[in-house]
Amino acid sequence: MARPLDIPVIDLMMDLPNGQAGMGMSDARKLMRDKASEDFSHHPAQYLFKDAPDRMGQAVDPDTVVEMMDRFGVRMAMIHVDIHQPENTLTLFEKHPGRFLGEVGTDPNMSMDGVRRLEEIVKLHPNIVAAAGAPCLLNPQVPIDDRRWYPIYAKCCELDIPINMLVGVPGPRVPYKCQYPGLLDEVAWFFPELKIVMRHGGDPWTDLCVKMLLKWPNLYYSTSAWAPKHYAKNIIEFANKRGKEKILFAGYYPALSYERIFREMDDVSLSDEAWPYFLSRNAHAVYKLDGLLAAAPA
Repeated sequence: MARPLDIPVIDLMMDLPNGQAGMGMSDARKLMRDKASEDFSHHPAQYLFKDAPDRMGQAVDPDTVVEMMDRFGVRMAMIHVDIHQPENTLTLFEKHPGRFLGEVGTDPNMSMDGVRRLEEIVKLHPNIVAAAGAPCLLNPQVPIDDRRWYPIYAKCCELDIPINMLVGVPGPRVPYKCQYPGLLDEVAWFFPELKIVMRHGGDPWTDLCVKMLLKWPNLYYSTSAWAPKHYAKNIIEFANKRGKEKILFAGYYPALSYERIFREMDDVSLSDEAWPYFLSRNAHAVYKLDGLLAAAPA
């Protein structure tokens, strides 16, 4: 039951602190209306991640981030690729080969321009392995099952890449209906070859998430935006029984510190059989990482 320390971890959600607000803050600010949110300096749900400004407020050199990853046994981490300015991320891939993966943020409000741009960026580098969607932070918001998403879903199928999709009540004080996890049911039905990774917990509908994970072969769940001590009990129970190949680790640094993440992870009650899948194997399978790791320096 103890977390094995000899498995190179794949972290499926990381941001690189640049001293400025991040993790969706610029998009959230366009939608948030309450006065209290105006006081948030760095994170759009700062009332939940109260010490995030301490980490996000200081620019951290990528070399330092890689050193931190090494200390905690993290082999690779997934970062955002700006759909408008991907150059900085491409430089990072070349400077630290085999250490970072890329996901391309998508906006269905861009119509076919966004679809074409998604394809262009994915083809820029083999380490760009996924698309990402944040329905609650779009302006206007676009529900997960809205027809405006369908060209993006179809392009992900063509490119053979997963899409990481936020589900559940968002931390930022914006409406949640666009992220109700049940909206994925029809998407998974219409696009049976599309791999979908549910992000940010699906709270408070984790029972529904488990039911759909069991139902749809290409639907997965990652632990982003949740400290390990708050992982939903039914998700862990599912991983220990029928769902070991469905649950993936995502750390959410710098909103959460690696010190806290891995300290609390040691108390997560995963079975000996489930741990390797959670920490690494599922990421390898869903994002097809074996070839990238084989090509990267040891």
